[in-house]
Amino acid sequence: MDLSILKEYSFIVVAAGTVLLAMACGVIGTISILKGQSLIGDAVGHASLPGIILAFMISGQKNSIILMLGAIIAGIIAFLLIQIISDISKIEADTAMAIVLSAMFGLGMVLKSYIQGNAGYQRASQSGLASYIFGQAAYILKDDVTIIFIVSIIAIVLFILFYKEIKVYVFDEAYAGTIGIKKRLVSMLIMIMTMLLIAAGLKMVGAILISSMLINPAVTGLQWSKRYERVLIIATLSGGVSAFAGTFISSAFKGFSTGPSITLVMSAIALLSVLFSPRGIIAMRFWRRKMASEGSMVKR
Repeated sequence: MDLSILKEYSFIVVAAGTVLLAMACGVIGTISILKGQSLIGDAVGHASLPGIILAFMISGQKNSIILMLGAIIAGIIAFLLIQIISDISKIEADTAMAIVLSAMFGLGMVLKSYIQGNAGYQRASQSGLASYIFGQAAYILKDDVTIIFIVSIIAIVLFILFYKEIKVYVFDEAYAGTIGIKKRLVSMLIMIMTMLLIAAGLKMVGAILISSMLINPAVTGLQWSKRYERVLIIATLSGGVSAFAGTFISSAFKGFSTGPSITLVMSAIALLSVLFSPRGIIAMRFWRRKMASEGSMVKR
């Protein structure tokens, strides 16, 4: 294993982008998990594809900011559609997410096929659009990392500024309304933070895997502590370490893609936490058996 990779400029650029994004996603992802909306990242990630394709069709260029704006707009539309469907019908939120996810992603694939076969778009370079589906972190540029840095900082700053309101809203939405917290405003704020991170991370890990960066670090954090502050710290560290390790693995071994490598590391850490953490399956079984044995001894 060649550790000189750590000094290469391309590795530093990619690692900086993936680590920043994963740490921010670790923080924001805890909200989705605790609110029972773990699939929202998956739904919005898939739904952003038609926004990216339409932004390319309108602008005729692959400018990262333009494509990201298209992804954000499509993500907001998807989020609102999910809310409307679940509010005005008897359909559960998870089912609404699945409907919107499949419809929007299907639209994105249809639009992608259309521009590939349309002579009017042959002059505009379409290469690289597929990276927004599966991710292509190895080819992100310094400008992409700058966007990720700005977006991650914005998301973290918003979270810190409205931390108290978000915390109350997440754990007791009804109580939040009684003490004057505007629930709709907090919900919109959470949506904005989530959309920004998803849009910024699409080129890196793709629409299919972006939800893993929101879910896995949060799951890891929740397995190691009941205190929300500690959960946030663990989720942030878990996300950052996983992103760095995944980026290193993909750089050290040929044929390993960065996005899937990061996802595998994150998933492995989350699975190990679910099994072996103090709140994990094995630990809980151990304590149950111990309590049962102590109870039987007392009866004797």
